[in-house]
Parts: sequence; C-alpha cells; structure tokens
Amino acid sequence: MSHNKLQHSSETMNRCCLRFVLLIVAAFISMSIPAAVAQQPHKIEIRGNVIDSTGKPVSGASVHLGQQGSPDVVATTTPEGVFAFPDLQDGTYLIKAEKNGLRSRVVTCTASARAIPEPINLVIEASDVAHANAGASSPSSAGAMAFADQPNFTVAGVTDWTAVGGHGSDASLRTSEALTRETLTLKPEGSTHTPSTSSGSANIEGKLRAAIASAPQSFEANHQLGEFYFKDSKFREAIPPLQAAYQIDPANRGNEYDLALAYKGAGDFAQARDHIQKLLAASDSADLHRLMGELDETLGDPLAAVHEEEQAVRLDPSEENYFAWGSELLLHRAVWQAAAILRNGVKAYPKSARMLTALGTALFAGALYDEAALRLCDASDLNPADPEPYIFMGKIEMAAPAPLPCVEQKLARFAQQQPGSALANYLYAMAIWKRQEQLSPPDVMQQVETLLTKAVTIDTQCSDAYLQLGILYSTRRAFDKAISFYKKAIEANPQLGEAHYRLGVAYDRTGEAAKAQQEFQLHDEIEKSQAADIERQRREVKQFLVVLQKQPAGPPVH
Repeated sequence: MSHNKLQHSSETMNRCCLRFVLLIVAAFISMSIPAAVAQQPHKIEIRGNVIDSTGKPVSGASVHLGQQGSPDVVATTTPEGVFAFPDLQDGTYLIKAEKNGLRSRVVTCTASARAIPEPINLVIEASDVAHANAGASSPSSAGAMAFADQPNFTVAGVTDWTAVGGHGSDASLRTSEALTRETLTLKPEGSTHTPSTSSGSANIEGKLRAAIASAPQSFEANHQLGEFYFKDSKFREAIPPLQAAYQIDPANRGNEYDLALAYKGAGDFAQARDHIQKLLAASDSADLHRLMGELDETLGDPLAAVHEEEQAVRLDPSEENYFAWGSELLLHRAVWQAAAILRNGVKAYPKSARMLTALGTALFAGALYDEAALRLCDASDLNPADPEPYIFMGKIEMAAPAPLPCVEQKLARFAQQQPGSALANYLYAMAIWKRQEQLSPPDVMQQVETLLTKAVTIDTQCSDAYLQLGILYSTRRAFDKAISFYKKAIEANPQLGEAHYRLGVAYDRTGEAAKAQQEFQLHDEIEKSQAADIERQRREVKQFLVVLQKQPAGPPVH
C-alpha cells in the first residue's frame, strides 16, 4: 500500500473514532442534564422595605446584600421604598440600607427553600438622631422624670401574628393575650365620670338651646351647648353644635379639639383623625400625638400609632403617655420593649397602680412570672380597694407553672375586704388549692370548698367556681356530686369546654358511656370553635417587627 493510501486510511479512522467519542459524550450530557437540573439549588427571593424613623418609605436608598466570601449585591428602592433580591441560594445574608449619609442597622437574614424569609424592614437614621430628638423635648409635667432613658429599639414594621408560639403552656399564652386586652381598658385613678341626670341639668340644656335659637350664628352659644353634651358623654348630640361653632370660627383650637373628641366618642374615627391632623399641622402637642396614635390604632395603622405615642412621650413623659406607648407595644407583642417602657413609666410614676399592673402583664407575657406577681402585688398595695390588680394576679397565678410569691397573701386580703365578691372568694380558693395541690391536706381542701361554695352562693352564674367544685368532688371519687356541679357550670356557661370534658369523664366513670361520648363531642366542637376565634383575633392583631439599635434584628418575640 502506498504512503498516500496509508495516510488517507489513518485519517478516516481518526474521524470515525472522533465521531464515536462525540456521540458518547453527547449521550452522557443528555442523560446528565436532567440530573443536574434536579440538583440545582432552589432560588429564593429576599425582599422588604426601607423606611425613615417616622415610618415613611425611602425612595432611592441603596440596599446592600452581603455574604461571607462574596462581594455585596446592591439594589435600589422603588418610590414606595421596596427592594428585592431575587434568585438567591440557601444561606445567611447581611443586609443594610443607606442614603445621603443615613444608614440602617445591619440585619441578619437566613433564607432557605423550607423557610422563605418574611419581608425585612430597614430603618435608616442618623446615629445621633435619638439625642437630637431628646433635645427637642419640652419640659415634663411636675413629678415626671425627664425622658432620658432612650429606647434602644425602633419599631420598623408589622407582620401577621399567626401560628404563634410563646413562653409556657397554651393556657399561659391565652391568659397573656386576655390580660393584654384588659390592660388597654385600665383607667387612671379618679377618672370615672357619672353623667348628670338632675332636673337642673335639663334646665341648663333648655337655656343653652334657647341661646342658640335667639343667636344661631353665635360661636359661644353653639360651643357651650356642645361642651354641655360632651361633658355628659352625649357625643352624638355634641357634634352638631360643636360643628356649627367650628364653621363659625375654624381657628378656635379648643373647639376643634372638643369636636375631634366628640367624633371619636361617637365612633366616627376618620373624622376625628382629620381634625387632629389639622391641629397638629398648626401646633405640636403631646396630647394630640397620643390621640392621633389612638385613632391610628383604631383605624388599623398600628405602625403609625406607635410612632405617634413615642413622640408624645418625648414631648411630655406623662403617666398617660407612658401608659399609652407601653400598652401599644404590648398589644402588638413587642413584649420586652413594652416592659422596658413600662419600667421607665413606673420609675417616673411609682404611685400609678395601672402602670404597675401593665408592667406585671408585660413581665408575665415574657415568662418572668415571679417578677410579674411582685409588681401586681405592689399595685394592689397602692389602693387595696381597687379590684383590678387582684384580678390580674389571680389569673396569672392560675396560668403560671408554679405558685407565685405574695399572691395568696394579697388575695386573702381581697377576699377579706370584699366578702360579698364571688370573684374574690373564687380567686383566693384557687390560690390556696394551687399551693397545696400536691399534698391537699383535708383542712386546706375544706377551706377551698368553703370559699368556692361561697362564690356560687353569691353569684349563681359563677361557672368557674361550679367547675372547680366538680373537680374537687371528682378527686374524692364522689362522681354523683361532681356531675351535679359540672351540669351547673354548663348551665351557667354552655361554652365552658372543660366542664363538658370533665362531665364526660365523670359519666364514663359511672358507666354511662353514651352520655360520656356526647359530652366529649360537645367539648371537641367548643374547643374547635374557640380555637378558630383565637386564631381570628391573632390575625387581626399585627405583630411589631422591632429593630434593636445595638445588635442585628432577631426573630420577633412572642
């Protein structure tokens, strides 16, 4: 064979081998692509908002997303203050925002396909903004401390409060939520008002109406009639004359303030808010900020509300303003921050029973059970005739995992001072029983039975006392008596799920299986309905997202 033929044959063989190799590689690649796609990491998006210290969105801010060993990725906020980092892999990221020399705290965010991160709120402010705000504060009222204890946190946003966790048992959590709602209704001492019903009041009303009839364009006549109704808590009747006075003289701030309060009292919160906004535009005032906060909360804007109430304390650290700010934080489950503010309030107003009571509620929510009890005991000592601190301490005693200090002694005083109160006798009985629940000596249990029997004698609708009497007789295996008390508890409160359950157990012990099954079914239906109500209430309450100023933001505290 010639040299040329050998060369041609060799080239042909090489081309065939190359084709064969390429076909094998292509086949391997085609088989590998699906596996590679399947193994590709899940892409995640981190998004959020940038706001300033007043809660307003910041447009055009630079948001830096960093990860160890990698350069930062930068995004710019939209006009609504929104930023987003799409197509991220699982990992832990550091996020911060800046604009015009203002910076946010660094926030740590852990992202994974199994735990998609909630939207992040970044607050940008100057490092000395707190000192600047403090310097702008007006002098406090007599007896109040200056607002020197600057908070080390900022409320940066809100999120849905669902699938909530918390400290202790579900009973503790539900008690905490209930006491928080009751805290909001606490009034300062001496604030009760009884509307006037005397014939003299009717005569005054007649004279004021006659004055308007003779001079319908008189500011004074309209304002005085509106004030008359307002002071008598007749808010709807107060609105027309106060509105007429406002139209005659819209520059009169006192009349417009009363008109706003009348709208608020009548339930027209939007109108009230409009007037408070006008008043604030004309003059800064702690009272106006606090009232604006109350209206913002009612109208579903808790983030604006908490900022207004903080501003009220900065302008005037009064008892009313401290209480409003602390209770707003507590309502939205910023538990530790609420406790910090309420501690400052107690420091400034140590004789305020409602401040101590609110602090006790916040401490209980944070699982500081013993300290919560001590603060409520302190509150009860300030005005031993006030039932509120006793009611709060009795409820936390029943929900806490162990007996609490000072509570039984104070509830003994409550029952002694108010022997005709079913609640006082019931709460004292439960405190005694809890202390002795391990040993339950006969003399102590006889005292418990006596107090519970007294409670249901005073109030035949005291379902909880009937329930506890049933439980007491069940421990003695006196199931017939227990069944009788469980039935009375259900008659007084058909929605008392535990009574249905324990009645079912008692029926089961006495061999009445069909009745037992019926009660168990009723218990399950009530529990399901109540759980749905609790979930709905939790969804209605937005939880504050808090940024700590000395460390990266952590998970929200329940």
